[in-house]
Amino acid sequence: MNTKKHTHFRPEPPKSEDSQASGTIAPLRYRLAAILYDTLIILAVWVFTIVALVTLIGDAVLGAWVQTLLFLEMYAFLAFFWCMRGQTIGMLAWHLRIRSDGPFTPSQALGRFVGGMASFATLGLGFIWMWFDRDGMTWSDRMSNSTIVRIRD
Repeated sequence: MNTKKHTHFRPEPPKSEDSQASGTIAPLRYRLAAILYDTLIILAVWVFTIVALVTLIGDAVLGAWVQTLLFLEMYAFLAFFWCMRGQTIGMLAWHLRIRSDGPFTPSQALGRFVGGMASFATLGLGFIWMWFDRDGMTWSDRMSNSTIVRIRD
């Protein structure tokens, strides 16, 4: 007679958004690595846009309208991923996530974007700021009332 006890595999319940975003404040090196990954994707989108425009127009595309279009594409890419997933593709690769008090909103995305642009315009001062900030927050974090955390699998 077989007396082995049968144990059933019980998977862990899926992690909620809150438990996934409960990691530690992400160090600057991981944030910059994620920014580099996202920059490569955005550059690919821009190349596709320029090629499509040149193909449609049949001539070189120049002027402020093209630069505005590319700038808006960059904002749309970032805001979409921040608001819908809480992380961009680069953040996913480096196990980073946005942590905020509630769902990340489009107005928070605008604050994070403006803070990021200001940080780059000042040659990274807004990112280095986290080393001096009492809460370890960058300008983007402060302007969006959120922060980037490193999550563990």
